[in-house]
Amino acid sequence: MSIIEFVGFASLLSVIWYWVSGMRAKETASLVGARICKKHDVSFLDQSVAKIKTRVRRNVAGHIVFYREYQFEFTSDGAYRYRGKICLLGNQVVSTEMDPYRQDVELQNNLPPGR
Repeated sequence: MSIIEFVGFASLLSVIWYWVSGMRAKETASLVGARICKKHDVSFLDQSVAKIKTRVRRNVAGHIVFYREYQFEFTSDGAYRYRGKICLLGNQVVSTEMDPYRQDVELQNNLPPGR
C-alpha cells in the first residue's frame, strides 16, 4: 500500500466516522427535544432537529470532541411556533433552551382554585 492509498483510505474512514458520529448526535438531540417538550407539555413539531453549528472543543477530560448545536421547533397552542436549542459536547448534553411561549389559557382557566 503506497502512502497515497493510505492517506486516501484514512480520509475515507475519517469521513465515515464523522458521518456516523453526526447521525448519533442528531438522534440524541431528537430524543432530548422530544423529552423536554413532553416535560413542558408542548408539542415537538416535525419530530426533528436541525444542526446549526459544529465546532471542535475539548471536553472536561481534555479530549478533543465535536460541539454541536441543534435547533427544534415546538408549539404550546398550535397557533405559534417557538424555537428550542440543544447543545452537545461529544455525546453529552451540555444545555437546552426554549423560547418563552404562551400557555394555553383554556387549560389555566379550568384549573381548580388555589393552583
